[in-house]
Amino acid sequence: MRVIKISPRGYCYGVVDAIQMAKRVARDPNVPRPIHVLGQIVHNHHAVESLNALGIVTLDGSARMALLDRISEGTVIFTAHGVSPAIKTAAAAKGLNCIDATCPDVTKTHDLVISLVSQGYEVIYVGKTGHPEPEGVIGEAPGHVHLVETSDDVDKLKLTAPLIAVATQTTLSRWDTASVIDHIKDRYPQAVVNNDICHATHERQEAATTQVSEADLVLVVGDERSNNSKRLVQVVQEIAGKPARLIDSVDDIDPAWFNGLSTVAVTSGSSTPTEITRAVIQLLEALEPLPAAAN
Repeated sequence: MRVIKISPRGYCYGVVDAIQMAKRVARDPNVPRPIHVLGQIVHNHHAVESLNALGIVTLDGSARMALLDRISEGTVIFTAHGVSPAIKTAAAAKGLNCIDATCPDVTKTHDLVISLVSQGYEVIYVGKTGHPEPEGVIGEAPGHVHLVETSDDVDKLKLTAPLIAVATQTTLSRWDTASVIDHIKDRYPQAVVNNDICHATHERQEAATTQVSEADLVLVVGDERSNNSKRLVQVVQEIAGKPARLIDSVDDIDPAWFNGLSTVAVTSGSSTPTEITRAVIQLLEALEPLPAAAN
Protein backbone atom coordinates (compact mmCIF):
# COMPACT_ATOMS: atom_id res chain seq x y z
CA MET A 1 0.00 0.00 0.00
CA ARG A 2 1.30 3.46 -0.88
CA VAL A 3 1.10 5.75 2.14
CA ILE A 4 1.17 9.55 1.98
CA LYS A 5 2.56 10.76 5.31
CA ILE A 6 0.96 14.18 5.76
CA SER A 7 3.29 16.71 7.35
CA PRO A 8 3.08 18.36 9.78
CA ARG A 9 1.05 15.99 11.91
CA GLY A 10 0.92 14.91 15.54
CA TYR A 11 2.10 16.66 18.68
CA CYS A 12 2.14 20.45 18.72
CA TYR A 13 4.54 22.35 20.98
CA GLY A 14 1.84 23.03 23.58
CA VAL A 15 1.14 19.32 23.97
CA VAL A 16 4.84 18.48 24.11
CA ASP A 17 5.38 21.09 26.82
CA ALA A 18 2.42 19.88 28.90
CA ILE A 19 3.39 16.20 28.79
CA GLN A 20 7.06 16.87 29.47
CA MET A 21 6.12 19.13 32.38
CA ALA A 22 3.92 16.42 33.89
CA LYS A 23 6.67 13.81 33.50
CA ARG A 24 9.23 16.09 35.17
CA VAL A 25 6.85 16.61 38.07
CA ALA A 26 6.26 12.86 38.42
CA ARG A 27 9.99 12.15 38.52
CA ASP A 28 10.81 14.85 41.06
CA PRO A 29 10.90 13.29 44.55
CA ASN A 30 10.45 16.72 46.14
CA VAL A 31 7.02 17.29 44.59
CA PRO A 32 4.22 16.75 47.14
CA ARG A 33 2.21 13.56 46.62
CA PRO A 34 -0.27 12.48 45.45
CA ILE A 35 -0.11 14.11 42.00
CA HIS A 36 -3.41 14.70 40.21
CA VAL A 37 -4.19 16.08 36.77
CA LEU A 38 -7.38 18.14 36.67
CA GLY A 39 -8.89 16.50 33.60
CA GLN A 40 -7.01 14.79 30.78
CA ILE A 41 -3.61 16.44 30.27
CA VAL A 42 -4.44 16.33 26.55
CA HIS A 43 -7.35 14.61 24.84
CA ASN A 44 -5.66 11.32 24.06
CA HIS A 45 -5.99 8.28 26.28
CA HIS A 46 -2.61 6.87 25.22
CA ALA A 47 -0.90 10.03 26.49
CA VAL A 48 -2.95 9.90 29.69
CA GLU A 49 -2.03 6.26 30.29
CA SER A 50 1.67 7.06 29.89
CA LEU A 51 1.35 9.51 32.79
CA ASN A 52 -0.70 7.10 34.87
CA ALA A 53 2.20 4.65 34.58
CA LEU A 54 4.37 7.26 36.34
CA GLY A 55 1.97 7.44 39.28
CA ILE A 56 -0.01 10.47 38.16
CA VAL A 57 -3.75 10.22 38.84
CA THR A 58 -5.96 11.67 36.10
CA LEU A 59 -9.35 12.96 37.27
CA ASP A 60 -11.62 12.90 34.25
CA GLY A 61 -14.78 14.95 33.96
CA SER A 62 -16.26 18.04 32.35
CA ALA A 63 -16.45 20.40 35.35
CA ARG A 64 -13.03 21.34 36.71
CA MET A 65 -14.31 22.65 40.04
CA ALA A 66 -16.09 19.35 40.76
CA LEU A 67 -12.84 17.51 40.02
CA LEU A 68 -10.90 19.85 42.30
CA ASP A 69 -13.29 19.00 45.13
CA ARG A 70 -11.89 15.46 45.00
CA ILE A 71 -8.34 16.62 45.80
CA SER A 72 -7.40 17.37 49.39
CA GLU A 73 -3.60 17.34 49.36
CA GLY A 74 -0.49 17.07 47.22
CA THR A 75 -0.04 18.47 43.74
CA VAL A 76 -2.53 19.41 41.04
CA ILE A 77 -1.60 19.87 37.38
CA PHE A 78 -3.76 22.12 35.23
CA THR A 79 -4.09 20.74 31.72
CA ALA A 80 -3.03 22.23 28.39
CA HIS A 81 -6.62 23.45 27.89
CA GLY A 82 -6.34 26.01 30.70
CA VAL A 83 -8.55 26.70 33.73
CA SER A 84 -10.45 29.66 35.09
CA PRO A 85 -9.08 31.98 37.79
CA ALA A 86 -11.66 30.53 40.18
CA ILE A 87 -10.02 27.11 39.87
CA LYS A 88 -6.57 28.52 40.57
CA THR A 89 -7.86 30.44 43.59
CA ALA A 90 -9.67 27.40 45.00
CA ALA A 91 -6.62 25.16 44.51
CA ALA A 92 -4.38 27.66 46.29
CA ALA A 93 -6.89 27.93 49.15
CA LYS A 94 -6.64 24.15 49.60
CA GLY A 95 -2.88 24.50 50.00
CA LEU A 96 -2.18 22.44 46.90
CA ASN A 97 1.05 22.62 44.98
CA CYS A 98 -0.16 23.94 41.60
CA ILE A 99 1.53 23.20 38.26
CA ASP A 100 0.14 25.07 35.25
CA ALA A 101 0.57 23.22 31.93
CA THR A 102 -1.71 25.56 29.96
CA CYS A 103 -0.75 25.89 26.30
CA PRO A 104 0.75 29.34 25.61
CA ASP A 105 -1.73 29.85 22.75
CA VAL A 106 -4.63 29.29 25.16
CA THR A 107 -3.04 31.71 27.63
CA LYS A 108 -2.98 34.34 24.88
CA THR A 109 -6.75 33.98 24.50
CA HIS A 110 -7.23 34.33 28.28
CA ASP A 111 -5.13 37.50 28.25
CA LEU A 112 -7.03 38.83 25.24
CA VAL A 113 -10.41 38.33 26.94
CA ILE A 114 -9.20 40.02 30.13
CA SER A 115 -8.00 43.01 28.11
CA LEU A 116 -11.16 43.28 26.02
CA VAL A 117 -13.53 43.11 28.98
CA SER A 118 -11.47 45.67 30.89
CA GLN A 119 -12.05 48.03 27.94
CA GLY A 120 -15.81 47.53 28.11
CA TYR A 121 -16.29 44.88 25.43
CA GLU A 122 -18.77 42.03 25.50
CA VAL A 123 -16.97 39.01 24.02
CA ILE A 124 -18.62 36.48 21.73
CA TYR A 125 -16.51 33.34 22.07
CA VAL A 126 -16.73 30.78 19.27
CA GLY A 127 -16.07 27.41 20.87
CA LYS A 128 -17.20 23.87 21.50
CA THR A 129 -19.87 23.38 24.17
CA GLY A 130 -18.60 21.09 26.93
CA HIS A 131 -14.94 21.48 26.02
CA PRO A 132 -12.62 22.52 28.89
CA GLU A 133 -10.92 25.31 26.93
CA PRO A 134 -14.05 27.51 26.72
CA GLU A 135 -14.78 26.81 30.40
CA GLY A 136 -11.44 28.32 31.36
CA VAL A 137 -11.70 31.32 29.03
CA ILE A 138 -15.27 32.16 30.03
CA GLY A 139 -14.18 31.99 33.67
CA GLU A 140 -11.95 35.03 33.12
CA ALA A 141 -15.01 37.29 32.90
CA PRO A 142 -18.26 35.46 33.72
CA GLY A 143 -21.27 37.27 32.31
CA HIS A 144 -19.20 39.10 29.71
CA VAL A 145 -18.04 36.14 27.59
CA HIS A 146 -20.78 34.45 25.55
CA LEU A 147 -20.17 30.99 24.12
CA VAL A 148 -21.53 30.25 20.64
CA GLU A 149 -20.99 27.14 18.55
CA THR A 150 -23.33 27.75 15.62
CA SER A 151 -25.05 30.59 13.81
CA ASP A 152 -28.25 29.65 15.64
CA ASP A 153 -26.44 30.31 18.93
CA VAL A 154 -25.49 33.75 17.64
CA ASP A 155 -29.13 34.49 16.86
CA LYS A 156 -30.07 33.73 20.46
CA LEU A 157 -27.78 36.43 21.81
CA LYS A 158 -29.37 39.69 22.89
CA LEU A 159 -26.34 41.93 23.19
CA THR A 160 -26.90 45.68 23.34
CA ALA A 161 -23.42 46.84 24.36
CA PRO A 162 -21.79 49.23 21.85
CA LEU A 163 -18.49 47.36 22.10
CA ILE A 164 -18.54 43.78 20.81
CA ALA A 165 -15.50 41.56 20.22
CA VAL A 166 -15.02 38.02 18.94
CA ALA A 167 -12.54 35.39 20.18
CA THR A 168 -12.23 31.73 19.24
CA GLN A 169 -11.24 28.38 20.68
CA THR A 170 -7.74 27.49 19.50
CA THR A 171 -8.52 24.01 18.16
CA LEU A 172 -11.45 24.70 15.85
CA SER A 173 -11.52 24.50 12.07
CA ARG A 174 -10.81 27.88 10.49
CA TRP A 175 -13.54 27.12 7.95
CA ASP A 176 -16.10 26.51 10.71
CA THR A 177 -15.20 29.65 12.57
CA ALA A 178 -15.28 31.69 9.36
CA SER A 179 -18.96 30.95 8.77
CA VAL A 180 -19.94 31.67 12.36
CA ILE A 181 -17.84 34.83 12.47
CA ASP A 182 -19.44 36.04 9.22
CA HIS A 183 -22.83 35.58 10.86
CA ILE A 184 -21.69 37.48 13.94
CA LYS A 185 -20.55 40.35 11.72
CA ASP A 186 -23.95 40.38 10.02
CA ARG A 187 -25.66 40.66 13.41
CA TYR A 188 -23.09 42.96 14.99
CA PRO A 189 -21.31 44.96 12.26
CA GLN A 190 -19.27 46.80 14.90
CA ALA A 191 -17.70 43.56 16.21
CA VAL A 192 -13.91 43.48 16.46
CA VAL A 193 -12.81 40.02 15.31
CA ASN A 194 -9.86 38.12 16.79
CA ASN A 195 -9.28 34.66 15.31
CA ASP A 196 -7.34 32.65 17.89
CA ILE A 197 -7.00 29.30 16.10
CA CYS A 198 -3.47 28.26 16.94
CA HIS A 199 -0.78 28.09 14.30
CA ALA A 200 -0.25 24.35 14.80
CA THR A 201 -3.95 23.61 14.30
CA HIS A 202 -4.07 25.78 11.19
CA GLU A 203 -0.94 24.15 9.73
CA ARG A 204 -2.28 20.64 10.26
CA GLN A 205 -5.63 21.50 8.72
CA GLU A 206 -3.99 23.13 5.69
CA ALA A 207 -1.71 20.11 5.22
CA ALA A 208 -4.60 17.69 5.52
CA THR A 209 -6.48 19.46 2.72
CA THR A 210 -3.57 20.13 0.34
CA GLN A 211 -1.51 16.92 0.49
CA VAL A 212 -4.24 14.36 -0.16
CA SER A 213 -5.05 14.88 -3.85
CA GLU A 214 -3.74 11.41 -4.78
CA ALA A 215 -5.22 9.60 -1.77
CA ASP A 216 -8.13 7.20 -2.04
CA LEU A 217 -8.72 7.41 1.71
CA VAL A 218 -7.41 9.54 4.58
CA LEU A 219 -6.90 8.15 8.08
CA VAL A 220 -6.73 10.59 11.00
CA VAL A 221 -5.14 9.04 14.07
CA GLY A 222 -6.60 10.56 17.21
CA ASP A 223 -8.81 10.16 20.24
CA GLU A 224 -12.58 10.42 19.88
CA ARG A 225 -12.49 13.19 22.50
CA SER A 226 -9.88 15.21 20.62
CA ASN A 227 -11.61 18.18 19.04
CA ASN A 228 -8.71 18.98 16.72
CA SER A 229 -8.57 15.35 15.51
CA LYS A 230 -12.26 15.33 14.67
CA ARG A 231 -11.86 18.66 12.91
CA LEU A 232 -9.12 17.14 10.73
CA VAL A 233 -11.59 14.48 9.58
CA GLN A 234 -14.15 17.17 8.88
CA VAL A 235 -11.89 19.43 6.81
CA VAL A 236 -10.61 16.48 4.75
CA GLN A 237 -14.16 15.47 3.95
CA GLU A 238 -15.63 18.92 3.41
CA ILE A 239 -12.72 20.95 2.03
CA ALA A 240 -10.58 18.34 0.26
CA GLY A 241 -13.57 16.22 -0.73
CA LYS A 242 -11.87 12.98 0.30
CA PRO A 243 -13.25 10.10 2.40
CA ALA A 244 -11.73 10.14 5.88
CA ARG A 245 -11.88 8.03 9.03
CA LEU A 246 -10.89 8.77 12.63
CA ILE A 247 -9.01 5.87 14.21
CA ASP A 248 -7.55 5.51 17.69
CA SER A 249 -4.78 3.05 16.77
CA VAL A 250 -3.93 0.09 14.53
CA ASP A 251 -6.57 -1.90 16.42
CA ASP A 252 -9.30 0.11 14.69
CA ILE A 253 -8.13 -0.66 11.17
CA ASP A 254 -10.30 -2.95 9.05
CA PRO A 255 -8.40 -4.37 6.04
CA ALA A 256 -11.69 -4.40 4.11
CA TRP A 257 -11.52 -0.59 3.95
CA PHE A 258 -8.71 -0.86 1.43
CA ASN A 259 -10.27 -3.17 -1.14
CA GLY A 260 -9.67 -1.57 -4.51
CA LEU A 261 -7.53 1.21 -3.05
CA SER A 262 -3.87 1.84 -3.77
CA THR A 263 -3.03 5.04 -1.86
CA VAL A 264 -3.86 6.04 1.71
CA ALA A 265 -2.92 9.31 3.44
CA VAL A 266 -2.26 9.45 7.17
CA THR A 267 -2.29 12.38 9.57
CA SER A 268 -2.86 12.71 13.30
CA GLY A 269 -4.25 15.13 15.84
CA SER A 270 -1.97 17.43 17.78
CA SER A 271 -2.45 15.33 20.93
CA THR A 272 -1.66 11.95 19.31
CA PRO A 273 1.61 10.27 20.37
CA THR A 274 4.04 9.74 17.50
CA GLU A 275 4.49 6.04 18.18
CA ILE A 276 0.75 5.42 17.70
CA THR A 277 0.76 7.07 14.28
CA ARG A 278 4.02 5.36 13.31
CA ALA A 279 2.49 1.95 14.01
CA VAL A 280 -0.47 2.79 11.77
CA ILE A 281 1.84 3.82 8.91
CA GLN A 282 3.94 0.67 9.27
CA LEU A 283 0.85 -1.54 9.16
CA LEU A 284 -0.48 0.20 6.06
CA GLU A 285 2.84 -0.01 4.24
CA ALA A 286 2.86 -3.76 4.86
CA LEU A 287 -0.59 -4.24 3.27
CA GLU A 288 -0.90 -5.61 -0.23
CA PRO A 289 -3.47 -3.62 -2.25
CA LEU A 290 -6.49 -5.80 -2.97
CA PRO A 291 -8.80 -5.63 -5.97
CA ALA A 292 -12.25 -4.20 -5.46
CA ALA A 293 -14.87 -6.74 -4.47
CA ALA A 294 -16.96 -7.98 -7.36
CA ASN A 295 -20.53 -6.67 -7.57
